[in-house]
Amino acid sequence: MVIFMWKNLLQTTKERILQQRRMSVYNQAHGYEEELVKKKLQQFAGGSVDLTKEDNGIGILALNNPKLMNAFTGTMMLELQERVTELENWKDGKGLIIYGAGNTFCSGSDLNVVKAMSNSQDGMNMCMFMQNTLTRLMRLPLISVALVQGRAIGGGAELTTACDFRLMTPGSEIRFVHKIMGLVPGWGGGARLVRIVGSRAALQLLSGANRVDPERALHLGLSEETLSFSDEAGALEAAQAWLSQYIKGPASVIRAAKEVVTAGRELPLEAALWREKDIFGTLWGGPDNLQALARGLKHK
Repeated sequence: MVIFMWKNLLQTTKERILQQRRMSVYNQAHGYEEELVKKKLQQFAGGSVDLTKEDNGIGILALNNPKLMNAFTGTMMLELQERVTELENWKDGKGLIIYGAGNTFCSGSDLNVVKAMSNSQDGMNMCMFMQNTLTRLMRLPLISVALVQGRAIGGGAELTTACDFRLMTPGSEIRFVHKIMGLVPGWGGGARLVRIVGSRAALQLLSGANRVDPERALHLGLSEETLSFSDEAGALEAAQAWLSQYIKGPASVIRAAKEVVTAGRELPLEAALWREKDIFGTLWGGPDNLQALARGLKHK
């Protein structure tokens, strides 16, 4: 009976955590009609967002529209949301690498979409749709890495900030070009950038629309490392090797560590402490914890 109640408590806690992770920033109370947005975006086809799940627990998410420097078409925005949902349900996943096909990362939105949705309401709807999607991406219980080859500009630069880490290749750049287009970031990239590099550096990058090369990115803390490889296959292999050092061990523990960090980043201290307690409760006395105790791994 006690075991049954304990298992039921753990399952309830896990379900609550999953539901909170999927919560959208915007809903109907904010005037956001997701189905109407999806119908509009469906009109602009092209490219794809492809997901491969490796046996080692690493997901590979590819932006595949190389003719347009992997710019997001409407259907690619929809597919990104679908891939995020798939990753939310991947119980064995531990890590995620996002990269762009054709040795370049992403150039933001396809100009055909931008022009067709140039009125204020359409623009706001797209903004809310992408903010919701990238917030869910950021909250995934996977340790995520943006592999930046070539250019990550505009919305592509914003996408990199939704990942936990960024790796760059020689000759690549990250650039928030929104000012040149008479805009500011709209996919949540501005708010996330402040949390990554601080308000002073973020203001410089947004107001100056500066190109950030690998050396500058390292200095700012925008990138973790500059990889030696420039070709797609070599860079992907190197990114997987880099990520592997952080995903060793059981998926349940790696995912819990990410959950704790997400809570600490997004919640007031008391709420974060409660969340940490709940997550801790899903692991204490569990099989991975008991096996580690039996092997005496604490000091090894």
